[in-house]
Amino acid sequence: MRPEVLVGSLTSLLDRLVSEVVTGATRATTARGLYALALPGGSVASACFPALARVPLDWSVTHVFWVDERAGPPSSPDSNFELARSLWLDSSTASPSSIHRMPADHPNLDEAAALYAAELRRVLGEGPHLDLVLLGVGPDGHVASLFPGHPAFFEEHQLVVPIVDSPKPPPRRLTMTLPLLTSARCVIVMALGKSKAAVMHEALTREDSMLPISLVVRRAQQSLVLLDEEAATV
Repeated sequence: MRPEVLVGSLTSLLDRLVSEVVTGATRATTARGLYALALPGGSVASACFPALARVPLDWSVTHVFWVDERAGPPSSPDSNFELARSLWLDSSTASPSSIHRMPADHPNLDEAAALYAAELRRVLGEGPHLDLVLLGVGPDGHVASLFPGHPAFFEEHQLVVPIVDSPKPPPRRLTMTLPLLTSARCVIVMALGKSKAAVMHEALTREDSMLPISLVVRRAQQSLVLLDEEAATV
């Protein structure tokens, strides 16, 4: 399904994101009694989390997961969990049972990936589907920790996989796989800045592109692409 594309100021993009979260939460909790979203790290997280902190979510039925995580302690400034905690979750009324941190600090990343997959199934059932996946995109077209040409990008059976040789530091990570990301009821991609323009243009115009971002927007059930003016420049 072709994505909806919105180009505008950061303020307008955040307004649309907040609207989608509020609408999606209402729909999901009415239909299934819970709302599950997966969060990114990076510049998109820094831009979005303060706005999402103002959304009045019902934390008794809301569950937060992460699309990927860097190996290291959860208190590290490089941790995607720490970014969400400091910019959003600490100011919320979320209970520990609502927050599902990726255990990327586990010494055995294979075991950590299996534990996180089991947690997804425990909360969401067999064949888990997230309600919302929020993604940033790298200048190389990677999403989560799925990098162009990397074996993890081609994984079709597992929900979560370890990475020990990421082309972008740090090398050790956990990431959700492409099938899990694209099975979400809604995928929102936000791209900010001129460095993202080339890959976003390719993702939105080339049906044969094998960039991770391209496959995400082509395969998602429903996708919304939020671009600032620089990222929309051809």
